[in-house]
Amino acid sequence: MSGRLLFTFVSVLHLACVSTTSHRIPPHEEVARVARFVVNQCDWGSMATISTHDPVKGQPFSNVFSISDGPVGYGRGIPYMYLTHMEISVKDLEVNPQASLCVSLAQTDFCKAQGFDPQSPLCAHIILSGSVVEVQNNTIEAVVAKKSLFDRHPEMLDWPSDHNWFFAKMNITQVWVLDYFGGVKTVTPDDYFKATPY
Repeated sequence: MSGRLLFTFVSVLHLACVSTTSHRIPPHEEVARVARFVVNQCDWGSMATISTHDPVKGQPFSNVFSISDGPVGYGRGIPYMYLTHMEISVKDLEVNPQASLCVSLAQTDFCKAQGFDPQSPLCAHIILSGSVVEVQNNTIEAVVAKKSLFDRHPEMLDWPSDHNWFFAKMNITQVWVLDYFGGVKTVTPDDYFKATPY
């Protein structure tokens, strides 16, 4: 066995014992837990909408958004966002709220420490499909969304008030997980929310 193959083999055997920034990724067999873990570890994601803007109208359009599902180690699984109707992707969502959101452990120290390329299946990433909806003001969920986002993204407190920011969330209809060899796996929303990521 070559040195590189041996390194990969040993790394795969010990994935469950390797830390990200402060927690250990669940075993790859526990797919729903892996999904919850990755979503909770990530501070941002790439969200694809269906563009309403020429010259790419009707085509997928991907953009980066800061997210939070709660404090690291205590996430709820729901990706919250702080948005403005002035933003180009939000204008797409006003016409069609369907979107997909991709988050990857490549943004933590996990993949780099293991020598995993961001495209490698071993550098776990999750794709959430669903719709993006506004969180209603003056609700408990609005309080949760605000604390979840502002604790992890304190800069948001100083964003221009005249942009009429609002809290939004993704209503998840499907979860796609790529964290190991053998192709993508799917998780139902019920199984996703029942899972404990830590």
